Amino acid sequence: MATHLKAETTTPGKGGFLSLSPIFVFALLFLGISIAAGDFYKVSLTIIFTISSIYSLFILRGMPINERISIFSRGAGQENLMLMIWIFILAGAFAQTAKDIGAIDSAVKLTLYILPSNLILAGLFIASCLVSMSIGTSVGTVVTLVPIAAGIAGSTGESPELVVASVIGGAFFGDNLSFISDTTIASTRTQEVSLSDKFKANFLIVLPAAIITVILYAFMGNGGSFHQSVSMEDVLKTLPYFVVIVIAICGVNVFLTLSIGILLVFISGISLHASSVEGMLISMGNGIASMGELIIISMLAGGMLEVIKTAGGIDYIIDHLKLHIHGKRGGELTIGFLVGIVNLCTANNTVAIISVGNLARAISKSHGINPCKSASILDTFSCIVQGLIPYGAQILMAAGLAGLNPVSIVPYIYYPMVLFVIAVLGIIVRYPKKYS
Repeated sequence: MATHLKAETTTPGKGGFLSLSPIFVFALLFLGISIAAGDFYKVSLTIIFTISSIYSLFILRGMPINERISIFSRGAGQENLMLMIWIFILAGAFAQTAKDIGAIDSAVKLTLYILPSNLILAGLFIASCLVSMSIGTSVGTVVTLVPIAAGIAGSTGESPELVVASVIGGAFFGDNLSFISDTTIASTRTQEVSLSDKFKANFLIVLPAAIITVILYAFMGNGGSFHQSVSMEDVLKTLPYFVVIVIAICGVNVFLTLSIGILLVFISGISLHASSVEGMLISMGNGIASMGELIIISMLAGGMLEVIKTAGGIDYIIDHLKLHIHGKRGGELTIGFLVGIVNLCTANNTVAIISVGNLARAISKSHGINPCKSASILDTFSCIVQGLIPYGAQILMAAGLAGLNPVSIVPYIYYPMVLFVIAVLGIIVRYPKKYS
């Protein structure tokens, strides 16, 4: 009897609408409260996630409350999330100390000095594409470039949401395409294809999207004329940023990269008499504290999504979708939809690819889909969703560094939107033909 009861309380749910309902509760709360307040950015996401998280505990039926809380806590404290929180902490410290010694202002001056005034947005997007392609991580790209982008917005009068969004979009270009990206490695391994073959299939999809996005940004902006003079002190203050970019491109761990960046800012600030040791420590503390809300949101989202997974929500989606596949187009669209939905539920594109990877390979084999195309679809659609969810690590990080509401940035992240249209059209018209 005791053994039976114990097994019953630890058995995951069978799925169904109830297992997915926390996501709908979150969406309804956000829309309802925002409409009632007359402002979509007035109410903190922390409040909405707290209510949704409490509700999620009630969908785990047949379990003691302590076990439900344990499941939630397991998701809130999972290893990948804790690593991300460490990045939040170091990024906050680096960004604030760099800002307080004037490094961001100097980097902004250099950027405006180099780039034509009518190509600021396009230039930032291209720079973000190149950096993310080199370091293989969208989070690292956001940490490196968003503080500069936010400073440019303040100096030029451009919309801060638009400027920051251009960096986020470019960050997902490399996340999707880079040979050293987690998503690239996960998608190629699950589909049993080489990195180079997946790159060729993927590149033909993402390049048109990147070109269209550059053209869009080239025609946007306020069109003002910005003239900047740059001094040697500006160059020296900017060195920590350039060093961080270079060592990140060389493949150095993001934690070590940010730690080196903080050390260099310390040295730069003191040697240039821009701050004292005490002032630098205060700046670090303020930067870490500024990330508090993001850390809370991340942990609440992680816990709630773990509850959804335990309740059988992800398995429910997968099991029902795979029953309605017809032909190659249907198979490819199903793979894209599956990884997108799972990404929506997990807020982690690598985890989404790994979760769906085996099923995607089975769909590919049974419907004659080129595994290179399958790997490309997995990576592309996961990055599309990750690039547009306001509770994803990248947008939360960018919002925290720029002092913006994460929801306010999403409408301006054009690259994932354009990529979605091209990816779907590619499936429908069988492009690229070599892999279709």
